[in-house]
Amino acid sequence: MTYVTFSESKPLDFVAVGRLCIDLNANEINRPMEETRTFTKYVGGSPANIAIGMARLGLKTAFVGKVANDQMGRFITDYLVRNGIDTSNVVVDRTGAVTGLAFTEIKSPTDCSILMYRDNVADLKLAPDEVSEPLVARTKLLLISGTALAKSPSREAVFVALHYARKHGAVVAFDLDYRPYTWNSLEETAVYYSLAAEKSDILFGTREEFDLTERFEPNPERSDRVTASRWFRHSAKIVVVKHGKAGSVAYTPDGAEHRAKSFPANVVKTFGAGDAYAAGFLYGLLRGWSIARSMEFGSAAAAIVVSSHSCSDAMPTAGQVQDYIARCEREGSA
Repeated sequence: MTYVTFSESKPLDFVAVGRLCIDLNANEINRPMEETRTFTKYVGGSPANIAIGMARLGLKTAFVGKVANDQMGRFITDYLVRNGIDTSNVVVDRTGAVTGLAFTEIKSPTDCSILMYRDNVADLKLAPDEVSEPLVARTKLLLISGTALAKSPSREAVFVALHYARKHGAVVAFDLDYRPYTWNSLEETAVYYSLAAEKSDILFGTREEFDLTERFEPNPERSDRVTASRWFRHSAKIVVVKHGKAGSVAYTPDGAEHRAKSFPANVVKTFGAGDAYAAGFLYGLLRGWSIARSMEFGSAAAAIVVSSHSCSDAMPTAGQVQDYIARCEREGSA
């Protein structure tokens, strides 16, 4: 059954809005940050990773965001261009804002953490009048990210992009992507997350992230079905609740629950899995696949990425994902 319909007349497949930053991943794994001396630089930020993932999968992709007027900002823009992403609406900040940094600590494959530097960052300076309506009007699917809602003027820019998407018939996906250090309070988070979720067709989030949206509408049993039903009363057609190692469940308004196979992975680190999963899942929906097949594809993409040191650099091609699924099936490990 088809739950979301994409306009085939649109020339762009996918546009992401939000965070563009630098990931500095620890080279000395299996040790704490205090003892780590060297890092490798990658483009980062959840919406950036998802956009890169979509481009690697062969889709026509663009980005709406803001970068610092410095070497790191130029590195990010150049990387997007080299991956075939339209950067015509990636704006250069002129106020002296800096590029956000994320240092990753890899104590073990399952014990990873991120140290973020997010003061005066360029991506949160994106202004509402800097969002290109013609660009958003050309896309089948718009992705917004919760991090971009944390501060003004970025949050207003997100709602402008949302308005343009609804106006021009694009499907909207909302990745909750909660980062506590950029918000003033849980109440503020709940307000803006709820306003964005009400206007979105596809929602992604962990159980804990969805809990934030229910601060004013308690769900004491933390029921995924109750959560999904709330958003089905608005615009949502698909609600995906992620439960880490236990996998994810996609809910639809007809009462169905959709689950995917899990895939084995030689896990190096845990971060990046959600971004790869989102890219693979949304790719499948754009291809017209069933939710279950799209989830399986996303799960396989995630397994590939957590087996690598990087997130953005490790985003796989469609052929690599298909080959990985086929190999797992042959080996009986899927």
